[in-house]
Amino acid sequence: MKYRRHFNTYGLAAREAAQIEIAIAKFDRSAKLLDCDVVIEEQRTGISDPTQPGYSILAVTLAARRNNLRATVSALEQRLAKLQAEQPEMA
Repeated sequence: MKYRRHFNTYGLAAREAAQIEIAIAKFDRSAKLLDCDVVIEEQRTGISDPTQPGYSILAVTLAARRNNLRATVSALEQRLAKLQAEQPEMA
């Protein structure tokens, strides 16, 4: 007789939650570094208003990447909250 493994959904959910938490931490750190890079670029060029024509294209690009990372972090936090709601013992 063959034994069938029963999938432990709690273990899978806990693993996914841990991976999401790691991703959130990495993306948050990257966003903070990009924030610093934007400030440095603005100081280097002397223009901190993105609406001015002479505003650095590098600063615009870095700010866009930072904003995308923040949006990703927000989506991951929502996913993590949903996982924790489904598995109350994980919280």
